[in-house]
Amino acid sequence: MNWTWQLDGWIVVAGVLCAVSAALVGNFLLLRRMSMLGDAISHAVLPGLAVAYLVTGSRGSTIMFAGAVLTGVLTAMFTQWIRDAGKVDEGASMGVVFTTLFSLGLVLIVQAADHVDLDAGCVLYGNLESIHFQQAAVIPAWLGNAFGLVGTSAMEWRAPAVVIRLVFVLMINAVFVWLLFKELRVSAFDPALSTTMGYNSTLMHYLLMTLVAVTAVASFESVGNILVVAMFVVPPAAASLITGRLSPMIWWSVGIAALSAVGGHWLAVDVPHWFGMPSTNTAGAMAVASGLLFVVAWMFGPRQGLVWKWSVRQLLAMQILQEDILALLYRWREKSGEGQSLPVQRIRGLLLASRFGTWLSLVSMRRRGWVSNFGDQVLLTDSGMRQASSLVRAHRLWEQYLVNELDFNPGRIHDKAERLEHFTSDDLRKRLGRETSGVTTDPHGAPIPPETATSE
Repeated sequence: MNWTWQLDGWIVVAGVLCAVSAALVGNFLLLRRMSMLGDAISHAVLPGLAVAYLVTGSRGSTIMFAGAVLTGVLTAMFTQWIRDAGKVDEGASMGVVFTTLFSLGLVLIVQAADHVDLDAGCVLYGNLESIHFQQAAVIPAWLGNAFGLVGTSAMEWRAPAVVIRLVFVLMINAVFVWLLFKELRVSAFDPALSTTMGYNSTLMHYLLMTLVAVTAVASFESVGNILVVAMFVVPPAAASLITGRLSPMIWWSVGIAALSAVGGHWLAVDVPHWFGMPSTNTAGAMAVASGLLFVVAWMFGPRQGLVWKWSVRQLLAMQILQEDILALLYRWREKSGEGQSLPVQRIRGLLLASRFGTWLSLVSMRRRGWVSNFGDQVLLTDSGMRQASSLVRAHRLWEQYLVNELDFNPGRIHDKAERLEHFTSDDLRKRLGRETSGVTTDPHGAPIPPETATSE
């Protein structure tokens, strides 16, 4: 990795600013189920560019920016209007608006083709690699000299125009989210409640859509007006897999967005060389990096991650198997007399358990002092007997309750009671005991064990 600030530094800074700006407002698009509105706006900026030139005759960046932002805001307004007035689905209304405006933009671009610069590559993946050629003064030289900020080189206080623009966009988005966080949160989850509380949900909607349009257009020269959609959607979506609370979700999305920008440049510049290939486009690699981070969150996230879910399921299955072993040993002891043990192979066969699962469960149960081994024989300890007694009591109380209170057929209650026994807390078991007070046997005539104190 041999990066230089003048080239790689500005590329990474622009990428981070763009990604973080998009992620901030993207969180609320995700909550409103309007994530693809950024895609609609990014397609619909073309007529704004063409009309801005045709009306003013100027190709100045400020004029073009204003025209594109205005079109983006109109896209959001038309989408909302069609959805509300025509009772059309959100996705359908977006499709109608952005395809119509995009087509109109193509027609107008043909009329202004000799005067409006439209690079298809720029539209698709931006122009990050050459932004350092477009330097603009961050602090005027006279102001820097007045405060002693500028030394011998005025370039110390110059930056690419795209970076300066994105700094302002990020500041506006951050202030917007900070000042109106409560209003945005309430209007996103429940617009009717927002209006009841005195927050104008319609105003919040259009303010958010305006910032989405500004962010999408400001990103035109960095990641491109299509790939910016990845920054609107992927970091917030990845953050939602990590946390279910909005404030941490915003911070996580900001971190993922920034990491996507840095990692994307690394993927574009350094990784291809490992395979003997030249560097690739940075903006595209940023979108790829954000997708990879989403996969990581999807796999390992503590809230919805596949690995987390799998681990929870395995732990639950292990707990149920251990409790099944306890209940089996209790019933075997109840049938055969105190001191009777069961072979491991017999336990596996009766419970239809795997060799590894049975071994792992017995190891855990020995460590907790519930069972002891004599060669291949497994025997309940006193502590294990108390645990098993509580499980069997819960099972037989449930059977009695299902027959007496819910009028179940006694021949069809065993499986139901077996499932319920694993999720019966001490309090619930005691309540069942009160509901079936005076009953000493289950519907099959088996004795219900007395209530005993259990300890881990």
